[in-house]
Amino acid sequence: MSKIQMFEKPLGMRDSFPEVYEQKEYIRSIARDFIRNKGYDFIKTPSVEYFETIGRASAIDESSLFKLVDNQGEMLVLRPDMTTPIARIAAAKLLKEKNPLRLAYYANVFRAQQREGGRPAEFEQLGLELIGDFSAYGDSEIIHTAVELVKELGVESFRITIGNAGLLTAILKNNTDTEKQVDSLRQLLVEKNFVGFEQKLEDLELQQNQKENLTNLIEYTVESKALEEFRQFLTNDQQYLMDQVDQLRDLLELQLSDISIVSFDFTLTSHMSYYTGMLFEIHAAGSGFPIGNGGRYDALFNHFNEKVGATGFGIRVDRLLEVLPKNELKEKHTLILFQEGLYSKASELAEERRNKAERVTLQYMGSVNDIDAYIKTFDDVISVSEGGSLRE
Repeated sequence: MSKIQMFEKPLGMRDSFPEVYEQKEYIRSIARDFIRNKGYDFIKTPSVEYFETIGRASAIDESSLFKLVDNQGEMLVLRPDMTTPIARIAAAKLLKEKNPLRLAYYANVFRAQQREGGRPAEFEQLGLELIGDFSAYGDSEIIHTAVELVKELGVESFRITIGNAGLLTAILKNNTDTEKQVDSLRQLLVEKNFVGFEQKLEDLELQQNQKENLTNLIEYTVESKALEEFRQFLTNDQQYLMDQVDQLRDLLELQLSDISIVSFDFTLTSHMSYYTGMLFEIHAAGSGFPIGNGGRYDALFNHFNEKVGATGFGIRVDRLLEVLPKNELKEKHTLILFQEGLYSKASELAEERRNKAERVTLQYMGSVNDIDAYIKTFDDVISVSEGGSLRE
């Protein structure tokens, strides 16, 4: 093991410098007002949870969990996501008081990295959870709210891709022979490795019609075939899955001012294994990764001995920052420099400006080593000296 250097950070950890920190606070402020106006209540859960509850229930791979042991010898984890802790507290208490529940969060989550690759091990998530609603109305509310929130935050160009975990599972099971085959094909779709998917079909001992169906699933998706074309991959008793998709599409056409930003992709899946129905991703110009994703996760509540419908979404704040206009948060910052004995005069001037909502730094001139370099970091500079106040 190499010696840790003086300024070295743990693998995947990042510092937020003042400009980035203020951008994050701006996002938090805008999002909080918007989300509360939609009827959602913010909630905060512990950063540390028991491994036996949240660690095992979370769909995050165990190798990505930060683990530690408390004084009683219990295994703990830093929360790897927010949906699972919120499901815990909803099942334990909140659903007994109100059902359905609408909850929101802005919090840090932790995912351990095996090697340095530019991926953060700690990042902020902003999200909503609608718990207690099994209907397509709940799914459409979540997608509609995600679209409006992204617009409110200033994202100028984005798209929503919608899939259905239950429908994809049905198609895969209809055209394979074992659960292992289903899992191997699903993993390739998680990776969006369509070439590998088709190669895997050649390696598996499947019937010719099964291979053709799964190949057509990919081709129909790439060609953006009409939704009705996908019904042929389902049995008669599975057609309700496409009915759910049709109902969701109809609701979104009523809710969204521009339905062209929405597309359906039935190869869409996730490493989060608790998704059971609708799932979606938000892609924005300027980022190579989804800035947000979500879906229906009814199965998660099985871990907490509850049978309840739940749907929600989360936005990665670090990825959101990549796509926001760079001049979005610019504000004027004034420096007031004062000489010895003129603190009171300079302070009065600073308070006068602060009362007008101006950002002001008050600084004793004698403590600054390089005046010229220092004042370049401000938009406006006022010197308070014996000769009076001078603007520079």
